[in-house]
Amino acid sequence: MDSAFVVDSAFDAIFVCALLFVVMVAVFYVTRWFALRHAAPSGADGKIADAVNSTTFALLGLLIAFTFSGAYGRLDARRHLIVDESNAISTAYLRLDLLPEATQPPLRELFRAYTTSRGSLYGDLINAESTARELKSSAAMQMDIWRQVMAAGDCDGAECESARLLLIPSINEMIDIVTTRTVAINTHPPMPVFVALFALAIIGSALIGVRAGRKEQFGHFHIFLFAVVVSSILYLILDIEYPRFGLVRLDHVNETIVNLLQMMQ
Repeated sequence: MDSAFVVDSAFDAIFVCALLFVVMVAVFYVTRWFALRHAAPSGADGKIADAVNSTTFALLGLLIAFTFSGAYGRLDARRHLIVDESNAISTAYLRLDLLPEATQPPLRELFRAYTTSRGSLYGDLINAESTARELKSSAAMQMDIWRQVMAAGDCDGAECESARLLLIPSINEMIDIVTTRTVAINTHPPMPVFVALFALAIIGSALIGVRAGRKEQFGHFHIFLFAVVVSSILYLILDIEYPRFGLVRLDHVNETIVNLLQMMQ
């Protein structure tokens, strides 16, 4: 299994992007200083240098676009999974009406506790221990719900048959989507993708530095602009990839699960 690039807090994302900015600027000035002292003849290997520069920046742009597109696709998938889980819980809860009336109250109470647990999961994602504890609690309640539903549906008659046919698939769907959502939450680009992005950004700064060292005049503004743009895009990618503590969040979508508690009162 590939090791993913994991960001645990907004500070981590800001630190990584700030570090990239500093390294890019530093590499530019180091390579410019080196080029000034080892100046190549004017026009030497110009076509080769232009080809290398073009290829490097094209690859950097392609990798940024690929990483951004993947991050946004995963964000959209997580959004849909939250809504799907909310619908699955709601459907299963409503179908409890099919069970014998005497068996419904304890199941409804268990559903309320389960919904509270699933609704609080999003807020707990910023802490690995809290996340593991919440997932373990949800899994235990799933088993309790399953056992109680099977016991309540263990009766004769057309009503019990209808309850089993309609309720059990709903419970299955409610349980299965937890696994799907957990995998989606923990799915991120493998570390080599971000290593390649960092490397290409730094190599790009080095190439700009070499080119600047062979010219009598150059503007400091452009290298700072290049570093700011690349590091800012990286922060945006991380913000989308980990929508829990930055500017991009899924709080409003998670409310669809939290609001189910009002229906269950």
